[in-house]
Amino acid sequence: MWFKNIRLYQLTKDISFTGEELHEQLLERQFSPCRSQEPNSFGWTPPLGKDAPLLTHVTNNCIMICSCQEQKILPASVIKDELEQRLAALEVEEDRKVRGKERAQMKDDLIFELLPRAFSKMTLTYAYIDPKNGWLVVDSPSANRAEELISLLRESLGSFPLIPASTIRNPADVLTGWMAGEELHGGFTVQGDCELRDPAVEGSLIRCKGQDLAAAEVVAHLKAGMHVTRLAIELDERIAFTLCDDFSIKQLKFLDMIQEEASDSDVEDAATRFDVDFSIMNLELERLIAKLIDIFGGAVEE
Repeated sequence: MWFKNIRLYQLTKDISFTGEELHEQLLERQFSPCRSQEPNSFGWTPPLGKDAPLLTHVTNNCIMICSCQEQKILPASVIKDELEQRLAALEVEEDRKVRGKERAQMKDDLIFELLPRAFSKMTLTYAYIDPKNGWLVVDSPSANRAEELISLLRESLGSFPLIPASTIRNPADVLTGWMAGEELHGGFTVQGDCELRDPAVEGSLIRCKGQDLAAAEVVAHLKAGMHVTRLAIELDERIAFTLCDDFSIKQLKFLDMIQEEASDSDVEDAATRFDVDFSIMNLELERLIAKLIDIFGGAVEE
């Protein structure tokens, strides 16, 4: 359950519902597996696991939710090969070429026929609502997947006003300054991984991994006008992550100090384990996000 990515959204209105009230509103869009001819299915599933009674879980007044997407996998190569075989057989049988709408209809019919035998891919996306700070925190490396969860939430609630979190200072400028030697505050330290791009040259990209970022050859790229778009950072030897220029966080890791705190808690079942981990994670992320927003000059209001 430990989040591996962060996409942060700022609520533009206070929320007043409880976890139980939110559960009731999510029920209409509860996940159900794909029927035989359905290519995909998308809905809410209990964060504690499919057998849990609630579609929400509350800890520290934060409400955890989880979306589930099932997609039928039909490789394009399989469809292409089977379709070509059927087209060839029909053209020989009827001594004519199959083109246009008829060919497209045969492809659609083939997909419809193969769907019941297709493999399924299941994707869970966790998020939690933090009413105190006015945040929605989504565990997703992809902006599109996060937006899918938000769209589902809006459909379930009728509306859910929020905006992607942004800061007064441009993240790329701050990250570039840190790599150029500006002093970091608040317990942050720069690690040895980064990504640089030249804003004036489309497609330019340099990645450094496990490097001394103060080395002359790296600094030369900054002097040449490249900007840092991703930078590996550590906070107080508790959290390691890569901060991106869109203010998202990737490769998030809760380090030994936090894991030891979690393992020291006596738990009797999986639900209690989830609750303890969520509580510790939420408090650490609250501290991390608040520090980043402060260093980046504060959040931009709507």
